[in-house]
Amino acid sequence: MADKTSTRKEHDFLGERELPSAALHGIHTLRAVENFPLTGRPVPASLIRAYGTVKWASTSTNADLGAWKESPEKAAAIIKACREMSEGLMDQHVIVDQLQGGAGTSTNMNVNEVLANRALEILGEPHGSYDTVSPINDLNLNQSTNDTYPTALRLAAIRGIRRLEEEVVKLQESFQSAEKRMAHVVKVGRTEMQDAVLITLGREMSAYAEAFNRDRWRLFKCEERLRVVNLGGTAVGTGLAAEREYIFRAVEKLRELTGIGFARAENLVEATQNADVFVEVMGMVKALAASLWKVSNDIRLLSSGPDAGLGEIRLPARQQGSSIMPGKVNPVIPEAVGQAAMMVYGYESTLSLACASGTLELNPFMPLIAVCMLEGLELMERSCRIFREFCINGIEADEKRCAMHIETSTATATALLPVIGYEKACEALKLAAAEGKTLREIVTTNKWMTAEQFDAAISPEAVSKLGH
Repeated sequence: MADKTSTRKEHDFLGERELPSAALHGIHTLRAVENFPLTGRPVPASLIRAYGTVKWASTSTNADLGAWKESPEKAAAIIKACREMSEGLMDQHVIVDQLQGGAGTSTNMNVNEVLANRALEILGEPHGSYDTVSPINDLNLNQSTNDTYPTALRLAAIRGIRRLEEEVVKLQESFQSAEKRMAHVVKVGRTEMQDAVLITLGREMSAYAEAFNRDRWRLFKCEERLRVVNLGGTAVGTGLAAEREYIFRAVEKLRELTGIGFARAENLVEATQNADVFVEVMGMVKALAASLWKVSNDIRLLSSGPDAGLGEIRLPARQQGSSIMPGKVNPVIPEAVGQAAMMVYGYESTLSLACASGTLELNPFMPLIAVCMLEGLELMERSCRIFREFCINGIEADEKRCAMHIETSTATATALLPVIGYEKACEALKLAAAEGKTLREIVTTNKWMTAEQFDAAISPEAVSKLGH
């Protein structure tokens, strides 16, 4: 282990710099850290780990092709370092800012330097002994930033989509459970914020469940868009400086290591130039954000009050809602979920602009695309989880409140149409308003309906069935 107080010198095309001997990063990383003090946030961990997997596939392919046949222990050390990065053991050593110029070159070089120095540790050699293991000649062999970075991003995005899909399914199931719990609760349905017709809370919850079911399938299908990669294309998709056999075998190795059906793009030049696939995929993430935004707003509205609002459902109390108003408990989880959804709208817009801004053979804005895609996926994953765990699982119906609304709402008159017709329903509403009585009292007193007929007309079965 290197002395933490000692230093080492490294050089590049621009000159020589001094680094801590213990550092796994090198001169290229040092310059990037100095050049890009932007967000103060490192590269997403999911991208670092995916990069480790891509390097694992690349170096394993190179080893299979005999790149280090004279030094099998060197090949083993390099592959072990890559595997460790893929497992999340090197996250803290990739220190470049998540936003950077150069289409991700700083990330690639940070990764290469960390892997080279970790391999040197495994071999018992001091950091910076690049004559033994080189960040460029060994860790970047047959590769370029321009094919490894987009491939790593696709891998990280697929993994993120799979995690997100799992959470969407769980959220859907939570609403389905709420549907069953509330199937018997009749309430007022509303259109354009006005009373419309009777419905059940269960049917409302079922609609939310179906919306998320649709989102789940969108996410499932969009994964296939990300499986086509340009690994092996190197700088502009022509495979410059890469061995022909490597180009044909590297993607196969990546598929073997990940269990994901990656395929090499038929046109590697096109796949290196264009990033429109990320616009398509992020559009599906934005569709989920739209669902979360809409549903979280509905949940807030249905729980409003609780005394002077709709108050038809009660949400789990998560925290005190005010520093001045006693007893106030706010719908903080739906509010937080709504804000996350709004942020994803911003990510999607930014990502679309970045993808459209590529020039000729390359898109230099890949780091921004990566941030928007990966942070958007993670944000939606966490939003679905807290919405389910902290809110939907604990929703309760206020059955008395729902029944009270039914007694006084014009929506109830619509349920009586099959029995008394439109004209009498209108008359009943006028009389109820004039006399200060309920619809039930008006129609039964005037013998337009019996109490039994009224109850049947507003029953869960009657308001839920298709037609009459």
